[in-house]
Amino acid sequence: MRRLWALPLVPLYAAGVAVRSAALRLGVEKVQRLARPVVSVGSLSAGGAGKTPFVIALARLMMDAGWHVDILSRGYGRTDTAVLRVDPMGSAERYGDEPLLIARDTGLPVYVAARRFEAGQLAERDSGADVHLLDDGFQHRQLDRDVDAVLVSSEDLSDALLPVGNLRERLGALRRATIFAVSADDDQVEAGLRAMGLQQPVWRFRREMVVPKIAGPAYAFCGIARPEQFFTGLEKAGMKLAAKRAYRDHYAFRASDLRILEQFADRTGASGGLVTTVKDWVRMGALGEKLAQTVPVHTVALRTVLEDKDAVMSLLETRLERARRD
Repeated sequence: MRRLWALPLVPLYAAGVAVRSAALRLGVEKVQRLARPVVSVGSLSAGGAGKTPFVIALARLMMDAGWHVDILSRGYGRTDTAVLRVDPMGSAERYGDEPLLIARDTGLPVYVAARRFEAGQLAERDSGADVHLLDDGFQHRQLDRDVDAVLVSSEDLSDALLPVGNLRERLGALRRATIFAVSADDDQVEAGLRAMGLQQPVWRFRREMVVPKIAGPAYAFCGIARPEQFFTGLEKAGMKLAAKRAYRDHYAFRASDLRILEQFADRTGASGGLVTTVKDWVRMGALGEKLAQTVPVHTVALRTVLEDKDAVMSLLETRLERARRD
């Protein structure tokens, strides 16, 4: 949904993006290179593109091929500013919800820092990986990369810049991409990219919601960028919703929020309990565990399945072999 009230702010945002791009191009802001190759996964949109499940799927594919992989991330929303290796048993407050989810799901080393180069330096002293996988890295251009995989949807191709729309850069930034990753269900996006004169290879993927079977209606809640996709997905999977509530993206749940959710589940007749995303559950931490002692809490995971895995690995091997020779 476009925020038309913010139209006067778009030129200011666009000017800021242009200044930063010029600083990188002219060398005012330095681009640093790690010793080992970097594969970046990113998007133009500010949230809801599905980058985290895609990173997990790509990391698993690379592991299955025998590669030693680690992940570098910003750790959005964390309060700790140190350069850290993520402890899978730690808190989202310290590491960020997405790095914590990736660490738990993959079992791989995950490193967080505002400057991903510093996260990579720690990784190269610590993990012994062959390649770094950079989470949400398309706009983090201070770190050089060998592959730039960008998730794109047909919605992106008709969207507007922040703060009116959801785009962090203009569509012309897609020229920097090495590879486009698009949903197999999105029939229009590849034609749209080609119409723009963009000829980079395309990886296709499918998204799957892992929805539990619940007896009775549930109260659904989440703090993600596109909550309606979550609610619609639950209903399409056959789940009956007594009520639903959306919080802002990366919302930091408090004890008072969870008490309210417990009360509303009772008032709305949600006999099946509460249902939320795995990312929200990770963010709730100990508060969620405490809530689950009084009301059932069910979690839903979003999985990405890459199609034509052989083609994905072949392209990566070619690009990274070239990077090693250089």
